[in-house]
Amino acid sequence: MMRQIEESDYGVATAPNEVRFERSLPGPVERVWAYLTEADKRRQWLAGGEMEPRAGGSAKLLFRHSEFTDEDPPEVYKEMNEKGFLSEGRIIAWDPPRHLAMTWPGDGADSQVEFELFPEGDRVLLVVTHKRLADRDEMINVSGGWHAHLSILEAVLSGEKTPPFWSQIKALEAAYTARFNER
Repeated sequence: MMRQIEESDYGVATAPNEVRFERSLPGPVERVWAYLTEADKRRQWLAGGEMEPRAGGSAKLLFRHSEFTDEDPPEVYKEMNEKGFLSEGRIIAWDPPRHLAMTWPGDGADSQVEFELFPEGDRVLLVVTHKRLADRDEMINVSGGWHAHLSILEAVLSGEKTPPFWSQIKALEAAYTARFNER
């Protein structure tokens, strides 16, 4: 059974070029860390690809959404969905199992994604902060993407049916457009 989207699931703009997400996930913290850092686990909710487990190491993310959703993508994402898209960044921080940060290639300048893990009993608070976004449009785009990807991660870790991915994106981008226009 898929859970309802809660108000707390939405990312929050913490600066004009930054958005932050929080999710309470089934632990232990080492398990959640593995889903962030191990290619075979990460590909189930975000992207495969290898990471060098050290600050300064490479972070190769191979996005192939067809590995976790059966939905047909919008035409603009069809080739990426089927063939994959390789995004190459750098590890900024590597402190298992608490903190991972990496550059996130974008149009023009790289942004930065930070994952922080906080054990809370048998659960783990995952905080994802995407920083140094180029503009409001990029902020809306990555917010919809992170929201959808984190919903899939939560379902995978909970042993639940994964929610749809592509059909959420348009609605999420509209929701984030409205949210960020309120600021």
